[in-house]
This record gives sequence, structure tokens and C-alpha cells, in this order.
Amino acid sequence: MYRGRLKALMADGGWLVACAIAISHPLSATRPQEADLVITNARVWTGDSARPFAEAIAIRGDRILAVGGTRELAVHQGARTRMIDLAGRFAMPGFIDNHTHFAQAGALLLGVNLLDVSDDAALARRVREARDRLPRGSWITGGDWGAYALNTPAASWRPHRGLIDSITPSTPALLSKWDRSEYLANELALRVSGVGCHVPGVECENGVPTGRLTAAAASRVRAAMPPKSMTQRLAEARVALAQLASFGVTGIHDNTGPEQFAVYAALRDSGQLTTRVFARPTLDRIGALRSVGVPRGTGDEWIRIGALKGFVDGIMGNSSARFYEPYLTTGVRGSWRTMMTDPPGMEPLLFAADSAGWWPTVHAIGDEAIDTLLTMMERVIAANGPRERRWRMIHTQVIRGPEAARRLARLGVIAEVQPYHAIDDMRWMEERIGRRARWAYAFRTLQQAGVRLSFGSDWPGTNASWYTANPLHGIHAAVTRQTLDGRPAGGWFPEERVDVETALRAYTVNNAWAAGEEALKGRIAPGLLADIVVLDADLLRIAPERLKDVLVLVTLLGGRIVHDAR
Repeated sequence: MYRGRLKALMADGGWLVACAIAISHPLSATRPQEADLVITNARVWTGDSARPFAEAIAIRGDRILAVGGTRELAVHQGARTRMIDLAGRFAMPGFIDNHTHFAQAGALLLGVNLLDVSDDAALARRVREARDRLPRGSWITGGDWGAYALNTPAASWRPHRGLIDSITPSTPALLSKWDRSEYLANELALRVSGVGCHVPGVECENGVPTGRLTAAAASRVRAAMPPKSMTQRLAEARVALAQLASFGVTGIHDNTGPEQFAVYAALRDSGQLTTRVFARPTLDRIGALRSVGVPRGTGDEWIRIGALKGFVDGIMGNSSARFYEPYLTTGVRGSWRTMMTDPPGMEPLLFAADSAGWWPTVHAIGDEAIDTLLTMMERVIAANGPRERRWRMIHTQVIRGPEAARRLARLGVIAEVQPYHAIDDMRWMEERIGRRARWAYAFRTLQQAGVRLSFGSDWPGTNASWYTANPLHGIHAAVTRQTLDGRPAGGWFPEERVDVETALRAYTVNNAWAAGEEALKGRIAPGLLADIVVLDADLLRIAPERLKDVLVLVTLLGGRIVHDAR
């Protein structure tokens, strides 16, 4: 009878037999996929609430194939599988930085960074090093000397072009002081621009230029500069990418100028792009984006235009962030940015972006700026009605108190903060705003109110500060609220410290979510991109003061090793 039924099934269609066999013996019908790479014997923090910890990761192509125990994943090992035994080391999702100025960072790394320079020898050494790094025909520009010499005798230091002329005979140079109150041009830059003692703003001694220029005179020199070549832009990008890879950064949310897209595309197409880019043009471009029908999220897994950046007020570095009360040092309240003051104004820009489905991410630093932005956001949300919004307040630096944090939470606004700001800016924060500093970088207050925290760097900083792109220094700042040399004891306003896992999620899971890319990255889970970092210490088990010293051993991007320091 059994044989007769089987013959009937086969006559009716062989597929019925196949289905019956598959149902009866499901494991025999599907062989485990062979992995290209299997990481074993690790302590893996996955960021995935379904499985927070694991010890092995299997990778196929650029995706995570499986996550689990070392023995469990042995089924994915084949003849061509590469094995990496981490011997108990800590692995986690690649860091995602919520706020970079990539082009400026590359220019500083390849060119000259003078923020901490306030003496002759250091200036000459940095200029010589920049000369040797830059492609032939490049100018040495910027630098912003003296930013860290405030309130010291070195603040009055004024360099002379004689310090650099002999080392830059064929490289034009135009350097700037941190507050842009003075510039220094070498002899070649003065000559090619035709700027001499006859030009107002050129300081001269015995009829010979000292190289010291006012901003107006410097603009005459700048006008003689040729456009930066693609060769130089690519060289700057490569050195910046190398640093990001060494820090375990596999994704950046970049404040991207139009010219930078061609650089990113060239690097992607040549296989040299070693971080994923979530690009943010400025909010005032919403009209152009709408007119040509560019939707939010345009791009691919390497380069995506995902949000728009706006500005409400200035910055703390030059006391232009906007407050209800004046600065104690200047007697003024700070200033509004042109997006607030020039037509159409911030609120119409927010309406336009939201109506087109774009997610505004808006810079607001002072307490009045923060409250003003929240009020505008609230009106736009009320007028346009419910929809998916992953809006961000960039920096969220000095809130007025817990009620501001509760407002962010009610509106679902993400706090895009940069923890390293706290331990750098605290050197002058209380002097400038007094008791209001209690609510500066209020990470714990924001978290307790229910605000989603997003962490990043603001790399490379401003004309007043250098901010590292190292997420481990950012985590250290958030967890200890101490400088890298341990000051102050106990932390600056220690009640605003957060725990290590909160900081890890803010650098990974939350940043992927803020970009709408949680189905692609931010966790170690099957199907997600294999963007993984291996560290030389377990962040969840070491003493907080050691966080700053942890090193990145391996960075994988899409399963490919882009940094290896083992």
C-alpha cells in the first residue's frame, strides 16, 4: 500500500516527494554555508539585544553569516575559510562617528596643524613636516596657531616669516592665528600674490614685509591661490582614512561639501574607501534637492546622502553660542547664524525638509539656541503631523536644565553629542558662563529623560580646539569626565557621567539607528555588514581610567581587514 501511494505521489508531481522529504529531514536538505572568515575564541559584545555576547563570528562576503559559540560556528568552516583566533580579545561592532568634517581633517593631517603651537621651534618643525608631506605645487595654509596658549605669556607670540622662508623656498605658505586676527605669509606667497608694503594691512620693518598680515591683506594673498588639485584632495583623504581605520571607525556622519563627493566616489570606485560615509549637505540645499527629486537616503552602502545640517547659533570656542544671559567674559549673549537671520529662516527650512521626507540635524549649543530650536521643531511636527522622523540636535551643549532634556525626549529628538568636547572645553567653560556650566554636556540628564544619545567627535574641531577622532577617548570622556591626564579628580560634574555600555551603544547601535541604517550596521548580527573592531582590552571589564589607553588591534570593513596592528 505504501509503495502504491508513493507511486501516486510521484505521478502527481515529483515536487510532492521533495517537499515530504524536506519536511521529514530538514537538516539533510540544507548544508551550512561556508564562511570566508571565521573569528573564534573572542569576547564579542554584539550590541544586539537578542544575543548581547558571543565568542565567534562567521563572515561570508561582506556580511555576517552567523554569530555564536566557537564550536557552534565550526559548521561554517570549509577548505578555503580563513580562521582568526582572538585568544579571548574583545570584539565589537565598528565605531560610527556621528559628526566629522572629513575634508578639513585630511587637510590638517596632511598639511599643518598649529593649534598647540606658540613658539618658534615648533612652528618651523610643523611647517617643515607639512612641506615634506604635501604634493608638489601645494600651498601650506591655515594652521590656527596659539589656540591652546590662551591666558598664558605665549598668547602674545607673533611669528616672523624668517622662521619659515628658508624651509619653504618653493612652497607658498599662508598661516593663520587661531582667532584669525593675524596671518603669516612666507616670501614666496607674498611674491606670487604681488602683496608687499604698498598693500594696507602688511606689516613692514625697514621697508621689508615681516610676513604678518591682517585678514584683509591675507585675502589678497588667498586670491592668488590656485584651486586645490584632485591629487591633493585624494592624498588628504587617504591620510584621514588611515587614521580612522587605526581608531576602529568604520562609518562617519560627515558634514560634506559639494566638492567632497567626487573624492569619496573616486576612492570607492578604486577600492580605497575604508569607511562608510553618511553625508550631510547643508539644510539650505533642500530647495535644490526637492527640485531635482533627490530623496533622503540616496546612495549605496558606501556613500549615502542621509540628512541635512542646519545651524542656529555660534560656538563656545569664540563665545558666540547663544545664551539667555551674557557671557561673564564678554558681556554679550552670543549670536544667531545666518540660517536664522537670512530668508527664508530656520523654521521654513525645517518645514520644507520635513515635508520632503528629509531629516534635519541642526547645530544648537547655547541654552537659548537649544530652546528656540525645540520650539521651531515642535511647531513643524504639529503642523505636518505624524511621520517617521529621526531628527537630531547637534552638540546639545548647554541645556537650561532637566526640562530641556524632557522636551527633547517628548519630541523624539536625538542628542548628537561629542563627549571629548567636555574635557577640552572645561578649561575655560566656567570662566565664561559660570553656574550654567553645570548643565554643559549633560549626558546623564539627557539619558535619564529618555533622550537617545548619539556620540561622535566633531573631528578635527574648530579654529579654537583640536578634537581627536579616537572613539576610545570619547568613551573615556563620557564615562570619567576627566582629561586624558586624569583631571579633575572624580570628574568634571561627575553626576553627568554615563556607563561604558551606554557609551558603546551611542557609538554604534544608536548612530546606525539615527541614520536609518539599523538593518545594515551598528550591531554584530546575521545579515548585517561585517564592520567589526578588535581591541586589546575588554571595555566592559577594565577600570574606567584605562579606557583612554585601549588600542585597536584589527579593523574589518565588510569583512576586509583595513587595519591590523597585531
